[in-house]
Amino acid sequence: MSVELNHTIVHARNNRESAEFLCGILGLEIGAEWGPFIAVTTANGVTLDFATIPAESIVMQHYAFLVSEPEFDTAYARIRELGITYYADPHRRHPGEINHNDGGRGVYFLDPAGHAMEIITRPYGGYES
Repeated sequence: MSVELNHTIVHARNNRESAEFLCGILGLEIGAEWGPFIAVTTANGVTLDFATIPAESIVMQHYAFLVSEPEFDTAYARIRELGITYYADPHRRHPGEINHNDGGRGVYFLDPAGHAMEIITRPYGGYES
């Protein structure tokens, strides 16, 4: 059996708010609530299981999503329409810009819990999946 990432738990102040936020940006659908989790499934079958925990317990994590050029255009337009601050870099030194790393496009933004979200059109380092 090959090893695949199946799911990860994403801590949130409000699991529904964070799941809806991500789905709204990426054009995904919210999955069924299961216990304390609200799942968001990506095209490769990995789920992000959002779980509500106390805000003071949340530690920022980074989640990167590989998207097509048209999906990037749509998500980027949603980010701008919603007035979400975005950056070309993970250190947030270049606000209002996108990057063109590895010949693609990428942008970073924060979700409602403060996690660093990233959308890219090319894997970094020239690696294709």
